[in-house]
Amino acid sequence: MKGLYCRAGVAGAEPKFVIQETTLPDVLGSHVVRVQVKACGLSPLDLKLLADIGIHRDLIPVGREVAGVILQVGDKVSFFQPEDEVVGILPLDSPCSGLCDIIDVDEHYLVQKPEKLSSACVAGALHDGICAYTALHTHARMAAGHTLLVMDGASSFGLMCIQLACYHGVKVMTTSHSPQKHTFLEQLRPSVGVQDPLVAKVIPVYNGLSDLLPVVLEETGGLGVDIVVDSGVRLQDEEEEEDESEETKLLPHKHDIISVLGVGGHWVTSHKDLQLDPPDCRLLYLKSASLSFLNHEVWTASSAQQGRYLHILKDIVEKMSAGVLRPQPEEAVPLYEATVAMETVQRHQKAKAVVQL
Repeated sequence: MKGLYCRAGVAGAEPKFVIQETTLPDVLGSHVVRVQVKACGLSPLDLKLLADIGIHRDLIPVGREVAGVILQVGDKVSFFQPEDEVVGILPLDSPCSGLCDIIDVDEHYLVQKPEKLSSACVAGALHDGICAYTALHTHARMAAGHTLLVMDGASSFGLMCIQLACYHGVKVMTTSHSPQKHTFLEQLRPSVGVQDPLVAKVIPVYNGLSDLLPVVLEETGGLGVDIVVDSGVRLQDEEEEEDESEETKLLPHKHDIISVLGVGGHWVTSHKDLQLDPPDCRLLYLKSASLSFLNHEVWTASSAQQGRYLHILKDIVEKMSAGVLRPQPEEAVPLYEATVAMETVQRHQKAKAVVQL
């Protein structure tokens, strides 16, 4: 049996993705289930995070968002039976690659997959669903009547945030990175219920971010938003970053985000190396605002809130099945293209990929 693994580069070299033979133990653990994988989602590997939490391996398994069918269960498994369809995210220290035909995984990392939901769809959307739930429910504590600003709402993560927030009665504003994305966001409608636009205001930033603050203040009556969720920020002014990419230029500056926050607001950031200057901290203090770092990996890195994590997984797949959450369709690639697809994802040339097994 073969699986896809990453051989980390040395001294800043790019990681290499290789196919390796792997074997499964003859006897299943008490709480372990054996799963035949039907689809696997590919997201960028955070090699620095793995090193920080003490995972040092020559070969790191690739592909952790999996959907499949249970073939065999351990003697103490209580949640599942053979032939159950399941979906879940393998833990960071899993020895198995999700791109193997058959894998062993602890039952406490899986939930039942609704029958009407395709394996490729749920495997491709699970990562963004977990991120959206963690940002809005766990960190921001969103509630009906709140106002939310989602940066780059047309991204797969941004789209999940928009749909989840609207379902809970939150007023949503977002930014668009191109005219095509602007039109797409303005035309977003729910699949069930009243067919009002999901987004109250789409703010174009492809011609510059100068309109962000006045537009947000106008929409909120000068009060600012309760929650801001970003997909990265700029730490320096444009004049100081002459060699930055076009994609980076579209990111909001940290001061812009703090400025649009209302009193008691909450900023959830995906920027791993965020640095705040004393004036930024002073402005947050004056607004009694707070900041959270979005690291969705804490759910599988720690078992402290395992029950809550499984509840989130279950709610994501149920809302996807009901049409409340409609992820952007991702064309599944065959297994023989998995190595090329993962290299593209790791270089951030593509946000994610889905492999059909």
